[in-house]
Amino acid sequence: MADNGLVSVASRFSVGETIDRLVETVTQAGLRVFARIDHAAGAHEIGASLRPTELLIFGHSKGGTPLMQDQQLAGIDLPIKALAWEDAQGKVWLSHNDAHWLAERHALGDTSSNAVAAIAAGMAKVVAAAAAAGVDQS
Repeated sequence: MADNGLVSVASRFSVGETIDRLVETVTQAGLRVFARIDHAAGAHEIGASLRPTELLIFGHSKGGTPLMQDQQLAGIDLPIKALAWEDAQGKVWLSHNDAHWLAERHALGDTSSNAVAAIAAGMAKVVAAAAAAGVDQS
């Protein structure tokens, strides 16, 4: 994990397919998808170009509520977000905020530690499944 709190996992799939796989994985896990945003399509609408970039916003009240009960401002980072993006070399990545970094950012206490650990473990699973991880991480 870089100092910015982001975890990036290489994906074996295109940006669109990576997000499709993530949607399938999180919904099967009982999580709710709140939004899917195609940033490249938005850029195209204004006549600009952007490499494929899609954001998925998803979560479950069971995970986020304890964090917001501890520190309500944690809600600025909830629900969870994952960004699939293609770099300048054509490699696709799936990135998300590290749950432990978010805990530090919001000074979450011990009462939130189980929720943070569960979110971190859950993200590792769903990201690995969506990206067919094991290829590369940074």
